[in-house]
Amino acid sequence: MIKTIKVMAMALALLSVVALSAQAQTVLTFEGLQDQEQVLNFYNGGLGGNGSGPGTNYGITFGADSLALISGANGGSGNFSGSPSMPTVLFFLSGPGDVMDVSGGFTTGFSFFYSAVNAPGSVDVYSGLDGTGTLLASLSLPTTPSEPGTTGCPYGPFCPWFPIGVTFSGTAESVVFSGSANQIGFDDVTLGSPTPGVTPEPGTMLLFSAGLLALGSALRRRKDAATVA
Repeated sequence: MIKTIKVMAMALALLSVVALSAQAQTVLTFEGLQDQEQVLNFYNGGLGGNGSGPGTNYGITFGADSLALISGANGGSGNFSGSPSMPTVLFFLSGPGDVMDVSGGFTTGFSFFYSAVNAPGSVDVYSGLDGTGTLLASLSLPTTPSEPGTTGCPYGPFCPWFPIGVTFSGTAESVVFSGSANQIGFDDVTLGSPTPGVTPEPGTMLLFSAGLLALGSALRRRKDAATVA
């Protein structure tokens, strides 16, 4: 009985850690959008420019220049591979860059993976919407190596991808991704952490919860069997 209680307590504690981690940060992978589709309201519970979605409602919108890009190795037009959440990334073909607005704001940190083979870029985090208010943090993005044909980079010159992030004080409501048009890509854009990474998605949480229920049922059956014996 004591062993059963300990196992259940450990499982519940792990579930709590997973849930808190999911709440602490938001990771945008851009999967579910079409090649060269405007992101727009996809992460605001709405649709992308070509009608993809609705995506998860994070209260996040993107400016009209912000596009999804799918690797050519997966049927898209992108000259890249090896991004953390293949096959889709964020980029822009025109304008000064991508503008991301977060209506509810976010704190602590901001991070992502990027590839910029030919030209550098930059990212600025602001306290107001549309790149206004106080500049809370700024990242310079140097050019990155191009290693096509090597391990992990089977297709295209934009590979490998590198993590970068920053911490800041205050509440941010927008991020401006800048660089040369069609020369820089972003992936696993992470709000709430200076380290980019994918947190468990709702489906993962449901599977984990189902696993806990199955574990509980198995332990109860074992107890009943022991009682009958």
